[in-house]
Amino acid sequence: MKHLIFTFLVLFIFTGLTAQTKSQKKSPVLTEASPESVGISSERLARIDQMCAEAVKNGDVPGIVSLIARNGKIVHWKAYGMADNQAGRLLKRDDIFRIASQTKAITSTAVMMLWEEGKFQLDDPISKYIPEFKNPQVLKSFKYSDTTYTSEPAKSEITIRHLITHTSGIGYGIIDGNEQIKMIYAKAGVTDLFTTEKITIAESVKKLAKLPLHHNPGGKFTYSEGLDVLGYFIEVVSGMPFDQFLKTRIFDPLAMNDTRFYLPEEKAGRLVAVQQKTDGKWTKYPVTFYDTDYPVKGAKSFFSGGAGLSSTVKDYATFLQMYLNGGELNGVRLLSRTTIEAIMGNQIGNVWGENPDKVYGLAFSVLTRKGEEKGGMSSEGTFDWGGYFNTQYFADPKEKVIGILMKQTQGPVNDQTGWKFRQLVGQSIDD
Repeated sequence: MKHLIFTFLVLFIFTGLTAQTKSQKKSPVLTEASPESVGISSERLARIDQMCAEAVKNGDVPGIVSLIARNGKIVHWKAYGMADNQAGRLLKRDDIFRIASQTKAITSTAVMMLWEEGKFQLDDPISKYIPEFKNPQVLKSFKYSDTTYTSEPAKSEITIRHLITHTSGIGYGIIDGNEQIKMIYAKAGVTDLFTTEKITIAESVKKLAKLPLHHNPGGKFTYSEGLDVLGYFIEVVSGMPFDQFLKTRIFDPLAMNDTRFYLPEEKAGRLVAVQQKTDGKWTKYPVTFYDTDYPVKGAKSFFSGGAGLSSTVKDYATFLQMYLNGGELNGVRLLSRTTIEAIMGNQIGNVWGENPDKVYGLAFSVLTRKGEEKGGMSSEGTFDWGGYFNTQYFADPKEKVIGILMKQTQGPVNDQTGWKFRQLVGQSIDD
């Protein structure tokens, strides 16, 4: 009994020392309000309503949940179509979607919360915390006949900044653009994206650490499993399981009660089916290299920092609102305004490629002035990303606007809703 009390006290003290802090600022939680109260035209919002309804009616997508907020007020939040066509289940606006790569911004936020506590520097080598990454190698040659390869020492160590900005040289296994890397990862048994198998991120990341890189760290932008590595890094630095860190440090304080890696039985019925177009009809996407039912079945032990979470539009809007508020919501501060300014800065120069419209920061793609001037993409400083199962979001700090569009499809679709939605949100502003 004394041992249990001592353990509880240690955990209590530890949690108290590292918990997110109270803020002098107290921005309200997201609530619904009339469009006109925040300078949005109801008449112009109707164009978005019509666009979403027509996309479902025309069979471009099986269902959509869309949300628009301005100045911390939700002015549009609707569901269209079906959550599961074969089951005949209508989509509801609080249904739960696999958000895939939208997980990355949440993982990046968790990394930066620990950075604010002085736990590490962004240019520390990851091998300082995960020794298996010491002395990385770059792929030199590959034999398709037996999948053997040669490698050469990288010119530098992989840093935390490299991992968070996709410049580490690590690949993405099954969805990688390089067939050689795909085959090397598959042979090594690296877990990509999602799984129902009994494996942990620690086990997968340690396998990954032994494999060759695409290129020298910092040399190029290669979309990667770097955020999965950082999920394990968070466990090492915080001393907590990654899923518990996110729950206690981000989801509970922001009341993001429907955002989790895996769903309890009472919420499983709200998970939207991943669907594909088969002979003109929407059918459930089959099991391929993963089972789309991973959020509700299987071992539920793999916490992918790059792609594993499921969420709702309301929960994700809450997360984005925290960013628009400068790191605070409802009197709880997760990040400093100064940290968010760094997150939104260009972290990789021109390494991302010749795209004057956007830069890449520490969690998001960020629109430049040139991007704003082209029209239809919101204001300079707008940050965004999307997810593997056809979800999109953006947040515009200048106009204080959030737009989220969630669907669940795989395979070829004639879906134009992403660009149309963003363009139509901009035209709805009437102040």
